[in-house]
Amino acid sequence: MKLLIKKLNDRATLPKRATPESAGYDLSACLAEPLEVKAGQTVKVPTGLSMAVEGIEKCVLLIYARSSLATKFGLAPANCVGVVDTDYRGEVLVALHNHSDQDYTINDGERVAQLVVTPIYTPDVEERDELLDTERGTGGFGSTN
Repeated sequence: MKLLIKKLNDRATLPKRATPESAGYDLSACLAEPLEVKAGQTVKVPTGLSMAVEGIEKCVLLIYARSSLATKFGLAPANCVGVVDTDYRGEVLVALHNHSDQDYTINDGERVAQLVVTPIYTPDVEERDELLDTERGTGGFGSTN
């Protein structure tokens, strides 16, 4: 399996894993100038990259927070987890939301998120009048406490 990368900008940084056992590839900002993210604001951070996966039939690229940015500065993906479908060939953008009460400035080349390649399943959808019953049944949030 290969993660194929097309640089859309010469300044773009290729995704890389911080350690051999890291699940995610760091994604870096590709900016012509620093980008200020005001408290409570959401911005789209360009990576300058387009991506494709070769060698696996069905997968998705998932964009997660970098724990250091999220815990220290309150910056995390606006949609909790970004989804990049494997048939998308445009620039990968990271939608970041500043959950803190302090403004934060993102600089060119700064690692802003992590990318995890994940297999997916796409079962056929079939409508049924009834589903198999379980011990939990229709018990919702908090029903297993």
